[in-house]
Amino acid sequence: MGALEGTSMKDLLLYIAQNLVENPDAVSVTEIERDGELTLELRVAPEDMGKVIGRQGRIAKEIRTLIRSCAQRTGQKVSVDIVD
Repeated sequence: MGALEGTSMKDLLLYIAQNLVENPDAVSVTEIERDGELTLELRVAPEDMGKVIGRQGRIAKEIRTLIRSCAQRTGQKVSVDIVD
């Protein structure tokens, strides 16, 4: 993974989201483990929701793809939920 070596999926998601939004201090990620799969719940300020979702959900889809591909390298199953 190179530069991402040793970085948790939670930290990676936090880093990505904080760099997309206007209010990085309002970003939080909660880890929920169920049936061997890790779910990361991403919360941002209401006014930043559009920035992490993007037009037609494109940014949200790319975030999920990036997290999933990084997780695959470590053999994990990870999903990302954007909650308000």
